[in-house]
Amino acid sequence: MQLLLLGTAGYFPTETRHTPCLMLPELGTVFDAGTAMFRVRQYLTSPNLDVFLTHVHLDHVVGLSYLFGVLPPGGSRSVRVHGEPAHLAAVREHLFHRTLFPVLPPMEYVPLSGPVGLPRGVTLRYFPLDHPGGTLGYRLDWTGGSFAYVTDTTARTDAAYVDEIRGVELLVHECYFPDGQEEAAALTGHSCLTPVLDVAVKARVGRLILVHINPLADNKRPLDLDYARRIFPATEIGVDGLVVHL
Repeated sequence: MQLLLLGTAGYFPTETRHTPCLMLPELGTVFDAGTAMFRVRQYLTSPNLDVFLTHVHLDHVVGLSYLFGVLPPGGSRSVRVHGEPAHLAAVREHLFHRTLFPVLPPMEYVPLSGPVGLPRGVTLRYFPLDHPGGTLGYRLDWTGGSFAYVTDTTARTDAAYVDEIRGVELLVHECYFPDGQEEAAALTGHSCLTPVLDVAVKARVGRLILVHINPLADNKRPLDLDYARRIFPATEIGVDGLVVHL
């Protein structure tokens, strides 16, 4: 199974990074619908598309308004958007308010209410994260593998979500700030580098990919990868278009 990192920036897109969107093409499953959502079209082969939202800040949901361009014309694909009830209501009432978007794209809103069974025997679970307005993390487990997605939160080794991601084969975790900007991270609900590395160590994950990168950072060296690998050797900085084999 493959995981595609279609968008790895936070806040706004740049020439090289779009905002959050991850895809498991074999499952027809997408996590977050940032500006990279337009890229889903070239990988969509399943009859259904399931979009799981972490939260509804615009850099994570604006791509839902691209659905008319994502879905092949004349098709009958079903699109289900999963999330917390209040977040889905915000998308429906605000992003798709008739004065902003008068013709609704073809999609169904599905409030999360427990574990979700996905194709190929994959089980999806979710858990709350600390972020202004509330957000969710996701964990997927299947025979022989596991993966967790944690974005828009302030990493701490004593955070409750550490137990939720314990032992996953792959952790994709936000890292908007380098070390030294802890005050800004706490204020905005984002993470600095060392706390993310410490979480990976404590949770005993197999591999760590850093995403939700500050779009104002130096694209060639947005974070100190050499330092990161001294703390947690199996660390990578995610880039748009990265294909991860699970």
